[in-house]
Amino acid sequence: MTRTDGGFTLIELLVVIAIIAILASILFPVFATAREKARATQCISNLRQLGQALEMYSTDYDDLYPFAVDPADAELPEIWDSHPAWQALIPNMPRVKDALAPYIREPEIWHCKSDRGYTKLEGTNLNLNGKPTSFAAFGTSYMWRTEIAFRHSGPSLLAYPSETNVLFDAHGSWHGRSQAYEAGRWNMLYGDGHVKSLNYEQYDKAWATPIVE
Repeated sequence: MTRTDGGFTLIELLVVIAIIAILASILFPVFATAREKARATQCISNLRQLGQALEMYSTDYDDLYPFAVDPADAELPEIWDSHPAWQALIPNMPRVKDALAPYIREPEIWHCKSDRGYTKLEGTNLNLNGKPTSFAAFGTSYMWRTEIAFRHSGPSLLAYPSETNVLFDAHGSWHGRSQAYEAGRWNMLYGDGHVKSLNYEQYDKAWATPIVE
């Protein structure tokens, strides 16, 4: 029988739908990867701007970084049990985001768009409820190397500024391949102001860099 209405047959429609599904399965991961790269780039930009805020702060405060803590220290002071003198200071220390507030026009700078939160302090079994996102829970997607504050250090006082972590993503899974700690990637601000995306080995090396000689 000859078709005269100019429409599609059921088989033709199914073929078209199948082609669209195949194209979607190919393109969606590409779009998702591109979107995540854009988010990671924005996160790096945030850390650069936070680095500038830290520089302005240190200029106003005798070359010292803020004497402040991050959400991990404030919520879980027991992580400093091995340093009781430092631990005793935590209740009277501000959050680093609050200490830097006068130098930051837009609080959104503390928000990494890849931030999907966490339920434990990374690298430990300690519960830390950073859900639905760290930014929503604590006002920041970034953690701070509080030892710098405890040691009353600053940009020119660090022993190895280009190797010392200052601010960094609160969880490596946001940019990593999986939830596994060793598979994470972290955007990190160093003491000399540069920002870099790190794998686990590089991240661990930064943590092992001493603040003082």
